[in-house]
Amino acid sequence: MSGDVHNFNNMETRAVTKYFFSKAPKEIHAILTETLGEYAPSYATVKNWVAQFKRGDFSTCDAPCPGRPKTVTTPEIIDQIHEIILKDRRTSAKSIAVQLDISRDGLGPSFMKIWTCRSSSRSGSRNA
Repeated sequence: MSGDVHNFNNMETRAVTKYFFSKAPKEIHAILTETLGEYAPSYATVKNWVAQFKRGDFSTCDAPCPGRPKTVTTPEIIDQIHEIILKDRRTSAKSIAVQLDISRDGLGPSFMKIWTCRSSSRSGSRNA
């Protein structure tokens, strides 16, 4: 099995911990360290997983992380924002963000692109 140790991921290691969770975290950590060597999770990690299982959360999957918000400066998103604004010029940034499932903070660059395009097209007609 020593050749396959590199292939253990968090989910599999958590599943082994779940199997042994009635034991003390130190015992589980010793078993994992003996089996996985340098690839074993830290004692603190094993202790957290055991506590999680004792609370009744038996999930072995990683919790989704919020991560980086969606990028909104794609031409498709800009077009969608533009269409929403054309339909209702009084729509709020919050409303647009909810409709497109994007962060409100990320709307800034898209609004600037739309505003710049609209302003430059307006300025030509004003000077004429």
